Amino acid sequence: MRIGELGKSTGVDIETIRYYEKAGLLPKPERSSNGYRAYGSVHLERLSFIRHCRALDMPLADIKRLLEFVENPAADCGGIDELIGTQLSRVRARLKSMRALEQQLTALHGSCDTNHSASECGILHELVAAAQGETCACHRKAPNAMIPELSPAKRH
Repeated sequence: MRIGELGKSTGVDIETIRYYEKAGLLPKPERSSNGYRAYGSVHLERLSFIRHCRALDMPLADIKRLLEFVENPAADCGGIDELIGTQLSRVRARLKSMRALEQQLTALHGSCDTNHSASECGILHELVAAAQGETCACHRKAPNAMIPELSPAKRH
């Protein structure tokens, strides 16, 4: 199959497929007599594997290591477990960060309603205040809230 067919079969953009080839994640395909790349089932399966790993938000370096395990099935799987554990830690850290961001945006959203002009908008006032180095609503400590207090250098 040609690169367009491979892309359509896997949902991966053609440029991404070429990038994966250059990065060594996909083996170089054979070339047909007219010079076109000729992909086979090996490419389809490997690209599907990569796509699934990317859907799990795994970095390409980790995917490359996983592919090394695929190619060496006798290897101890402890490294695989470690890779997934590390990815799980990354996801948990991002979730914690996203929860804090949600709380900050909720606090900012609560500083305005929609029944007045932009010049009276509490959200804009808060954002302008933050730009001027003041503490904004989204970084004020609320009782029992987990909104991090940032130093002036780290504010918006």
